[in-house]
Amino acid sequence: MQKQTSFTVQEAQKKLERYCAYQERCHQEVVQKLKSLNIIPVAIDQIISELITNNYLNETRFAQAYVRGKFRHKKWGKIRIQSQLKLRQISPWNIKKAMEEIPYEEYLKTFDELFNKFWIQYKQKDLFLCQKKVVDRLQYRGWENELIFKAINQKKREYS
Repeated sequence: MQKQTSFTVQEAQKKLERYCAYQERCHQEVVQKLKSLNIIPVAIDQIISELITNNYLNETRFAQAYVRGKFRHKKWGKIRIQSQLKLRQISPWNIKKAMEEIPYEEYLKTFDELFNKFWIQYKQKDLFLCQKKVVDRLQYRGWENELIFKAINQKKREYS
């Protein structure tokens, strides 16, 4: 059986409806998928328009789901989440709206849990090396320097 290499607009639309129904997608992912199916640009615009009209594609909904998932499951901080949304060409308004999905108290609680986990993990005789490793891990995950250094200064006071 030979693999189909060309699709009609209707076939491509049905394929993309299933693709978008499986999980939330951003416009950029959908456009890339259509291009990988060798769909012409005029048809891409038409399919995207239909997906939006039929509510298969909703960038606000995607951004909110993305923020909730990356924060709750991967424990990313706001900096990394926002930069990843920008990479996906999500509008500033949608990013701002999506960031409201993170309750402030839960954000601080998650940060404290992560900080303490890393602190215990790297707790060594050399305080400087421990601090560096904790800072590196938290910055990589996108947590704000203000939170990180405030927590480190608190730990240093405990050691004094």
